[in-house]
Amino acid sequence: MSISQQLIQTRKQKGLTQEELADRANVTVRTIQRIESGDSVPRAFTVKALAEALGVTFESLSGGALPDTADTDAERFNLRMLCLSCFSFLLVPIVHFMLPVALLRKYRFSEPKFTRFARQVIRQQMYWVVATNGVMLLTVLYNFIAVRNFGPPFKLHYLWPLFAMYAVNAVLVLRDVRRVDTL
Repeated sequence: MSISQQLIQTRKQKGLTQEELADRANVTVRTIQRIESGDSVPRAFTVKALAEALGVTFESLSGGALPDTADTDAERFNLRMLCLSCFSFLLVPIVHFMLPVALLRKYRFSEPKFTRFARQVIRQQMYWVVATNGVMLLTVLYNFIAVRNFGPPFKLHYLWPLFAMYAVNAVLVLRDVRRVDTL
């Protein structure tokens, strides 16, 4: 019996509507509808949530097989690509984190720890943008004070702090790529 048929049968045996099951499993009603109609194959964590909400075992609902089991190596590769996409700061420094966000939406990792790590990487890139802008503002402030009080020879060139922040981000991105293997 397919997962969709098993879900329909078990849900009806328990006397639940799709809405009630969706509330109990913390998924959308549309997700339940897609699974029951056979339009989509649920991921393992979705089947687990549905099984817990129905009070049955994972194996009885899924037929003992993991639906859409994710190849961990492929997911690690995708996570590495997400991390490396952060190098887009070299081309688009202010909104470069939008590329990893798009990749996170595209990949939809089945492992929650991969999703958490990807969100952490994106958050880190947002912090880097804020820090870089802060460093540049501090450079402007320093130059204003230095030129006003001591003259032009004490002025700091704007490229030095910018290159330093770029180097820091490159190290952070490479560190994150290495950390993928430890997940």
